[in-house]
Amino acid sequence: MARSPLRPSVIALVVLSLACSESGAPGAESAAAGPAASGNGPPSFAVDPSWPREFPNDWILGAITSVFVDDRDHVWITHLPETLTPEETAAVQDPPIGQCCVPAPVVLEIDPEGNVVQGWGDPATQDVSEFPRNSHGLFIDHNGNVWIGSYRHHRVMKFTRDGQHLMTLGEYDVNGGSADTALLGGPAGIWVDPETNEVFIADGYRNRRVIVFDGDTGAYLRHWGAYGEAPDDEAAYDYAARTADSPPPPQFSTVHGLAGSADGLLYVADRRGNRIQVFRRDGSYVTEKTIAPLTRASGSAFVIALSPDAAQQWLYLADGTNHKVWILRRSDLEVVGEFGRGGRQVGQFLRPHGMSVDSRGNIYVGEASTGRRVQKFAVGG
Repeated sequence: MARSPLRPSVIALVVLSLACSESGAPGAESAAAGPAASGNGPPSFAVDPSWPREFPNDWILGAITSVFVDDRDHVWITHLPETLTPEETAAVQDPPIGQCCVPAPVVLEIDPEGNVVQGWGDPATQDVSEFPRNSHGLFIDHNGNVWIGSYRHHRVMKFTRDGQHLMTLGEYDVNGGSADTALLGGPAGIWVDPETNEVFIADGYRNRRVIVFDGDTGAYLRHWGAYGEAPDDEAAYDYAARTADSPPPPQFSTVHGLAGSADGLLYVADRRGNRIQVFRRDGSYVTEKTIAPLTRASGSAFVIALSPDAAQQWLYLADGTNHKVWILRRSDLEVVGEFGRGGRQVGQFLRPHGMSVDSRGNIYVGEASTGRRVQKFAVGG
């Protein structure tokens, strides 16, 4: 298994210009560079400090768990209001201790110019059956439905665009393990196949699998673990003692994100396993790639996004431990660039945890630590 060593960090205001050659691999098609490509090399990015614009109503964000760009190039965010401190939400304390601020709704929709379109999901007024408590994982499907995971409460919820609850997969606070076909165990990422309307879930904070349901009925279809094998919740692996020569974990560690490609592949981020595993949509294993193999703590593989060109040449991997975004050539999964580093300044990250790409190739990244913001990185900047 090829390893990619850590490369020196490059801050987001510096243009990346690394020349790369194209090579074929299973599932990748050669095609002319699309809007996210720069010549024969990977795309470059620069932070846009003007995006988003100021939120209304003195809203403030807690830890951002998910970011998704829909087919209108609207950016959706989920965050955790419960991570905000009394000082940060002084206006809603009883009695108020200051003039600002107010927790934003759990779900926000922002237009391409950075203006808030709507927000919904209110822990103060809604029952847990109506809103995604501890939201994690976000996807807007081809029918405009909004899918949101709830990693601490073992369910995925389906909503209309304006927040009307349609369906729940799993059961609140109930986990039956990785062999159970009805219950979930810490769902963290969601992708819906526009051709089959199948819902793929990275069921990985408690369980160790990808599980698939019918998007209309919620019927269970199939599931699998690492390498396409049956998941084993009892298997042990010493992640802290891992060395450069250690064999990869035989089971998933934290199945945290996933994304489907136009050519029928499914890319799965195994967070603490420091790797991307690639499958066909039936669960058959294709290959894997380890990123920053000696990353400990929460691991290096948080969230995957693909470039919007026809061939989807580039794969982006948000790394919440090394505080950066890796750029991989999708045809062979070689690391060809990176941007960002740890910090609180513009263009820097503290635990990038949500990420998505718009139709022009711009990348939006949300932070789950004390940065608590979403930033836009303009392609070609």
